[in-house]
Amino acid sequence: MKRITEKLLVLAALGLLAGLAALRPCQLRAQSPWPSSLPITPDAQRNALRTVRSQAGWLQNATRTAPNYPTGAYDKVWEQFQMLHNTYQDFKNTLTPQQLAYGANELAELDAGLDILAESFSNYQEDMAAGQSSARAFRNMCQVLGRATGFWLQELNTVSARLRVGWP
Repeated sequence: MKRITEKLLVLAALGLLAGLAALRPCQLRAQSPWPSSLPITPDAQRNALRTVRSQAGWLQNATRTAPNYPTGAYDKVWEQFQMLHNTYQDFKNTLTPQQLAYGANELAELDAGLDILAESFSNYQEDMAAGQSSARAFRNMCQVLGRATGFWLQELNTVSARLRVGWP
């Protein structure tokens, strides 16, 4: 009986909230724990681009050093890749609507490039499943990922210059 009463109270509270939302929908908005967008200023663009470049460097450094780690190497490289992906998304949030429109195709190619970089992690898993030693598969993944990150970074620099990122 107690459980039924609790469920009825919860349903009544949800109904009350739904009714309030119908009366005043503009006052019931979820608030994100972080800013919804970064400022769209030349300084913000330069800082975000600098952060992406630094993160790409950290990923490349991780791919060079991680094969020497006794434990946690894969997780370290994956973490650095995720941070690159996130900083790139933050960078795109600093672009103006005009920059996004003008560079839509190039930005989509950069997004696809990150997807291709992410595939190296799947390839590592497949290599191990095919019988390759984990050390060798990991070394191969790191070599490919390190070089590919360099190419991706070159393309980012080219696109950023073309879009006049950080220019007033």
